[in-house]
Amino acid sequence: MTADEIVKVERQIVDTLRNIYDPEIPLNIYDLGLIYEIDYTPDGVATIRMTLTAPNCPMADVLLEDVNTQVAKIEGVSEVNVILTFEPAWDKSMISESGLLDLGLL
Repeated sequence: MTADEIVKVERQIVDTLRNIYDPEIPLNIYDLGLIYEIDYTPDGVATIRMTLTAPNCPMADVLLEDVNTQVAKIEGVSEVNVILTFEPAWDKSMISESGLLDLGLL
């Protein structure tokens, strides 16, 4: 797999994450700042390190499963590992500029 192909799959992963919305906030999880790291390897493994807006989020299982299921649909992705972390803790400063605009906070 070439470097360009890896970048293409990583862009598709980001686009996919931008279509997954937090059930409590009307913003996608990427622009909300819940995605801390995306690592895609040439052998097709996508590892996504992410957090939640609150550790006791009642929709955590649904959200994690949605990330896993949707990213697994991308051509070139053979395995998805979603790692949930709360370090660092999420706060509003992690929302992207476009996310702040969408929420009317900018």
